[in-house]
Amino acid sequence: MLASTTRRRALLGLLIVVAVPLVLAVTGMAVLRLDYLGTPSATARSSGNDALWMGHMWVDGRRTEKDLEELKPRLTHMRDLFVHSGPYGPDGRLDPNLHPKSRDFLNWARTQLPGVRVLPWLGQTVNEDDEGFLDLDDPATRANIIAGAKEIVALGYDGVHYNFEPVLDGDAAYLKLLEETRVAIPNARISVSSHQIEPFPGTLTGWNVVVGHGKYWSESYFKTVADLVDQIAVMTYDSWTPLQTVYGGWVARQARMAFELAPESTNVLMGAPAYHDHKVGVSDYAESVEMAAEGMRLVISETPRKDTGLALYVDFAATEQDWREYESSWVRPGN
Repeated sequence: MLASTTRRRALLGLLIVVAVPLVLAVTGMAVLRLDYLGTPSATARSSGNDALWMGHMWVDGRRTEKDLEELKPRLTHMRDLFVHSGPYGPDGRLDPNLHPKSRDFLNWARTQLPGVRVLPWLGQTVNEDDEGFLDLDDPATRANIIAGAKEIVALGYDGVHYNFEPVLDGDAAYLKLLEETRVAIPNARISVSSHQIEPFPGTLTGWNVVVGHGKYWSESYFKTVADLVDQIAVMTYDSWTPLQTVYGGWVARQARMAFELAPESTNVLMGAPAYHDHKVGVSDYAESVEMAAEGMRLVISETPRKDTGLALYVDFAATEQDWREYESSWVRPGN
């Protein structure tokens, strides 16, 4: 009898362990689907403030001005190009040999794309054993990072685009890096890639407990970062949403939160997934440039924001379908 009771209790406990996360997940998806309800206004579309993450081949010699000429027709509504020019070494040093053609690319861009801002995309390399993270708590490492930023901006870039992953919620050293960068290059544009904003209370804590590293930032931390920079691009992909409409709602929720938290002086961009090797297979079905655009259109229909747009990730993985969706769903929707 005692053994039978123990087994029943164990089974009940197992059911609770399985059921609670499942109920929370289903509830979350239902809320996100509701976030996608509505009809965008006819005027909700690109305002010419979009961005594109671009691969390393543009500054290491594999791409030429001819390649940029061919890409040019797709960039009519781009305001910023983030060109991968790193990564930083483990000590924070930036090897100039990683981007030997930076001046050439800048000259091409100034000729082919006048008025477009060009920023080096700078981050770190982390291997499968989670080795390679930059120790931002170390003043010497931060000094090396900033020295590299100063040197590359001196080549003619309009600023820097930092992309360090993961940055744990509340990381004071990252904030210190942004403050020190501002002091070191006061006239340069400071742009960053942002983790996703915690969508529901408890998501951040639950994720960190289960997975062990950051995917989300709290609203307060996102706001603090946004206050320190000129531009923040929210990486609204790898969302783990299983349905297209749920992903559209995910982007809409992230945009609404970002618009509310970021000051008007900070350019807010929503990442659009122009790639097809998501970490979770279901995301390849759910996530698309089209659904990111539709989610954004819903939000700017409700809350117009002057300086916002989509940031496409990434040029070397984008397909013809991705570019068609960018054009038909965002640049000229309804045409």
